[in-house]
Amino acid sequence: MSEPTQSQPTTSNAERRQAVRDRPWIFRTYAGHSTARESNRLYRSNLAKGQTGLSVAFDLPTQTGYDPDHALSRGEVGKVGVPVAHLGDMRALFDEIPLEKMNTSMTINATAPWLLALYVAAADEQGADRALLTGTTQNDIVKEYLSRGTYVFPPAPSLRLTRDVIAWTYEAMPKWNPMNVCSYHLQEAGATPVQELSFALATAIAILDEVRDSGAIPPADFPKAVGRISFFVNAGMRFITEICKMRAFAELWDEICRSRYGVEDERYRRFRYGVQVNSLGLTEQQPENNVYRILIEALAVVLSKNARARAVQLPAWNEALGLPRPFDQQWSLRIQQILAYETDLLEHADIFDGSEVITEKVEALKQEARAELARIDEMGGAIAAVESSYMKQALVASNAERLAAIESGDQVVVGVNKFTESEPSPLASGEDGGILTVPEHVEAEAIEALTAWREARDDAAVAQAIAALKQAASEGGNIMEPSIAAAKAGVTTGEWGAALREVFGEYRAPTGVGKAARADADDLADVRSAVDTVSAKLGRRLKFLVGKPGLDGHSNGAEQIAVRARDCGMEVVYEGIRLTPAQIVNAALEEDVHVIGLSILSGSHLALVRDVMERLRSEGIDDIPLIVGGIIPDEDAAQLKAMGVAAVYTPKNFQLTDIMRELVEIVGTRAEAAA
Repeated sequence: MSEPTQSQPTTSNAERRQAVRDRPWIFRTYAGHSTARESNRLYRSNLAKGQTGLSVAFDLPTQTGYDPDHALSRGEVGKVGVPVAHLGDMRALFDEIPLEKMNTSMTINATAPWLLALYVAAADEQGADRALLTGTTQNDIVKEYLSRGTYVFPPAPSLRLTRDVIAWTYEAMPKWNPMNVCSYHLQEAGATPVQELSFALATAIAILDEVRDSGAIPPADFPKAVGRISFFVNAGMRFITEICKMRAFAELWDEICRSRYGVEDERYRRFRYGVQVNSLGLTEQQPENNVYRILIEALAVVLSKNARARAVQLPAWNEALGLPRPFDQQWSLRIQQILAYETDLLEHADIFDGSEVITEKVEALKQEARAELARIDEMGGAIAAVESSYMKQALVASNAERLAAIESGDQVVVGVNKFTESEPSPLASGEDGGILTVPEHVEAEAIEALTAWREARDDAAVAQAIAALKQAASEGGNIMEPSIAAAKAGVTTGEWGAALREVFGEYRAPTGVGKAARADADDLADVRSAVDTVSAKLGRRLKFLVGKPGLDGHSNGAEQIAVRARDCGMEVVYEGIRLTPAQIVNAALEEDVHVIGLSILSGSHLALVRDVMERLRSEGIDDIPLIVGGIIPDEDAAQLKAMGVAAVYTPKNFQLTDIMRELVEIVGTRAEAAA
């Protein structure tokens, strides 16, 4: 072999591979807790470990437009995300993080205009060029009515706020993704792949129709605005189906952009999406198995080049137990980095092109999704399908079928209903129980800091800013500039929310539990008989109050409990999400119920249950048994039982019929004791 000459430069194998490698997706972890300063430390630590974008989790008061000192915020401050009550909090959250160079995703919906306004105000303070800011506001209010539950206003004004963000960012922040159509929570609520495809695409159509028909963006520029719409999806354990679903999403979106909106430029028809893989399938039992689940689900959204995610954030192995610790988040980040940098995944064309199996499955999904989209269109679109409860009822029914399949063993979940024999997990041992716990003093400190903020600001400037905000809301002006001005004046999240509630009003979405999902289930016969027996002893039908105290909008569990209880023959009272302890106790009094069940998944169970118990005692009805369900560590379960809670259920208690059976026994025992 001849020696290389100057005209034949040497190229190493590593250099050749690098030349053809695709750029990796953005690595994120969904994070935020306790306080803005604590979350800032976590963000900077994760970025130092190789994370390439931020994904901000806000606490429930922030998501629903309340300050930490509001009655509904009790027990919720800093639990499932970071509290951001004003510009000072946003400033602290991004301290030493140059926003002009950062790609930031904010999981925020009803209050998206406000959190974006705070972000822009903080960026202005840093001297950032707004035109260079990159990132995403989720800003998908439709799925909040269906699954996550952090809606505030009725659908029409909520749609208008989404439109305002899209129109304003188009001019002021052209690199920003103003809306992330979110099918993630649809799957968490039980959506089938076809429902996830069709409901998400119907949402995107509703938003784009609103923007187009309003004239908020000139017709000539509309295709570019379409190109800024992104998606946020879920990937579950049915590996091949999930790959096909993502390819179907990309092809259907291209079809809709071309045929409905006349978008000719291929760049603006691309299906751009980020993903968090399924948290619904993570198990409390044998939690170490979740590592494999997370990896398999991640592969579903990165293997197919033509439908590869633009950004990926992975849950941690212990999210069915509680908040993940920094090490747990690092572990999930390393999964992404190993896939991107140690494998040859990014060096090849799409490995599924030409596969008959994949093509057949993709076409089947597309055909079914088109049919569902046509049904929704006939109803008047996504908003009409929300208001009629069509979408919500469909999700509740699908989730009921999924849970029934797990209970029967038809759907295998390793470590839950098969291969349940297990060694103790060393991952969950130790003083912290394998999770991060937010101290209760965080809430008191947040209220104290909020009081100091209010005392230090210019009250006249605040009043003027709120008046301008309400004027824009009532007169149809774009809400963004008045919101930014309000942020800079020192207005708080709760004040912004209160101002718009005054103009737009509030809304309670349909619960979707109006029809029994398992009317012909033979396995319920013995429980139905027990309900009849206890009802005869009580002198009337056993009545069960299902309550969702606080701001936790994850209603899937409460809905399924309500449906199963009704199918077992109980009279069920379920008024939906976001109730105060006082409202729940009042409902127990007015409805004269025999048992109360509280569903709390946000980590606020100790404070909220304590409040409910105290109110039951003060009303003289603490003889009504109280049961609690949620993501509750063992030590907290012990505390709840010490308070007088009759039973505590966590995700490991997946047999809903067994829960019903125990509930009837509890009521029967109390009835006999009272007699």
